[in-house]
Amino acid sequence: MSDAAVTALAKAAGILIDWEDASGIPRRVSIESLRAVLTGLGFDCAGEAACVDSLARLEAETTDTCRVIDAGTPVPGLSGRGLLHLEDGSRRDLDLDLQPVLDTLGYHILEHAGGTLDVIVAPKRCADPPATRSWGLAVQVYSLLGDGPFGDFAALADFAGHAARASVDTVMLSPVHALFTTDPERYSPYSPSSRDYLNTWYGDAGPMPTGSEVLVNWPEAVTAKLAAFRDLYSAMADDPAFVAHAEAADAGLRRHVLFEALHAHFAVRGWQDWPVAYHDPASPDVARFAEEHAGDIRFHLFLQWRAETGLAKAHAAAADMRVGLVGDIAVGLDCGGSHAWNRRDELMMGIGIGAPPDAFQAAGQNWGITSFSPTALRAKAYRPFVSLLRSAMRHAGGIRIDHALGLRRLWVVPNGASPLEGAYLRQPEPELLRLIALESHRAGAIVIGEDLGVVPMGLRETLAERGLIGMRVLPFERTADNTFKSPDEWDRAAAAMTSTHDLPPIAGWWRGTDITWRKTLNAPGDRAAEETERAADRARLWDAAGDGAPLPAAEDPNPAVDAAIAFVAETSSTLAIIPVEDLLGLEEAPNLPGTIAEHPNWRRRLPAPAERLFARPDVRRRLARIRHERMP
Repeated sequence: MSDAAVTALAKAAGILIDWEDASGIPRRVSIESLRAVLTGLGFDCAGEAACVDSLARLEAETTDTCRVIDAGTPVPGLSGRGLLHLEDGSRRDLDLDLQPVLDTLGYHILEHAGGTLDVIVAPKRCADPPATRSWGLAVQVYSLLGDGPFGDFAALADFAGHAARASVDTVMLSPVHALFTTDPERYSPYSPSSRDYLNTWYGDAGPMPTGSEVLVNWPEAVTAKLAAFRDLYSAMADDPAFVAHAEAADAGLRRHVLFEALHAHFAVRGWQDWPVAYHDPASPDVARFAEEHAGDIRFHLFLQWRAETGLAKAHAAAADMRVGLVGDIAVGLDCGGSHAWNRRDELMMGIGIGAPPDAFQAAGQNWGITSFSPTALRAKAYRPFVSLLRSAMRHAGGIRIDHALGLRRLWVVPNGASPLEGAYLRQPEPELLRLIALESHRAGAIVIGEDLGVVPMGLRETLAERGLIGMRVLPFERTADNTFKSPDEWDRAAAAMTSTHDLPPIAGWWRGTDITWRKTLNAPGDRAAEETERAADRARLWDAAGDGAPLPAAEDPNPAVDAAIAFVAETSSTLAIIPVEDLLGLEEAPNLPGTIAEHPNWRRRLPAPAERLFARPDVRRRLARIRHERMP
């Protein structure tokens, strides 16, 4: 087999053959890995003839049928006469030889001598954040205490109301995408079944016992909540608002709730384990199931309605904030879920996404999820991506894009292979950024891009030019000599944060809770060296943020929490975000990357309902300090 043919196909498919690792060392993807990745992407490369055929198919699938351009620029590469059908129904005759400038934002269709072309015209930047420095809190919905065994959108509405009265500008969430409703063992918000629909567990099922557990017991809690939903459905099946919602449900939502009913019926992990006759959503067996289980399907439609109305109420409770709720778009989704069953032609079904080897993960990472195929996005005029953006912005004042590095490239791993056998796959970055700007502009929603990790050269600058707000996290904001940057040195076009859901809160960092966890889990590394370095880091942080007071003991994190919050609030960044764990001085992180059952990920509850939390003296003191630093 010709290696040159494999290499040519790989380059055409967008695979980066040469790349730099986290240490800046040049790397080259082996021919064997290129073949595995190409096969995972659906391109036959078993021989030179197969490579030629795959290359021809790739070129046919990416025929130029869509252009995404900036407002104020012409459609490039066309000549002759054209008729532009604008989104609002009006039309414009164009002399394409004169390269007429297009400045009407939206989704248009251009008729020209070569056929028709989707022309999407976008603003150069996303919606602007508030003109003066704003601030907010980050919270996990399930962690909130309310009328149920875990937090839901009703509890979020209550929390947002109290936050608004405390002059908070925004409340940032982890993803609320649809999970697998009847499989409570799969509760990670970053492994959704579909990113276009909502997590139905967060709907309001009415008053329920709250329990006193510190950790959510997902199997027990979801079982109880679904039972409560069944009772509520019996009472509300004919509710006019629900009936109207059901009648207005589009084909996508109907297919999603059909998947939910099938998944509950077969009670296996993913649709690949269903009987083969049910793998095709258009099969006669699926149609027969839909007829025979119409009541179950309607119940799942009811659950989506309760989630939708609940999130809308939470959004309304945040209406007086300068930004409001900020949702989160997970970087990928589960191959066994609703999206993959319904619209698998949009996804890289033979591929997982993750991260290459680095200093923290020598074996690399495969996150067990996949995402859009770049080839499919181009062929479908980016409609799947636009649908995702609109879903995320529907009840929000902003969105956070998880792993925004993936807008440029994703580390892709063939199914069944090691992350070491993966490669970077280039994404249609300019088009994706323009679409984000257009949908942000239309929704009036700010966009935060999680630009942490091994950031490709120039990406942060490109994101900032497009109006995406980066993320800067206190432990990582250092100068060349490892001291902490002063507040006026932080990036303005960023969200300054004390911590994230994947890192220990300041109290836990100060006390070394994360080091203790690594010791407990026998993680690779030198714990003694880590403890020595942490002691030095405590002194560095206190030198930067302690206002000259004596260094507190490692066992006393509260002064450090106060100082860190004030320090981040003082930064020049356009937005400051304080996780609620830091506001409360808690030690444990919501998630410990690289673990599943070993650490209680996505289970920790807050110690009290919102009313009592916002009344606490330490919380009131910290909020007052943030307001003092951030408000004009």
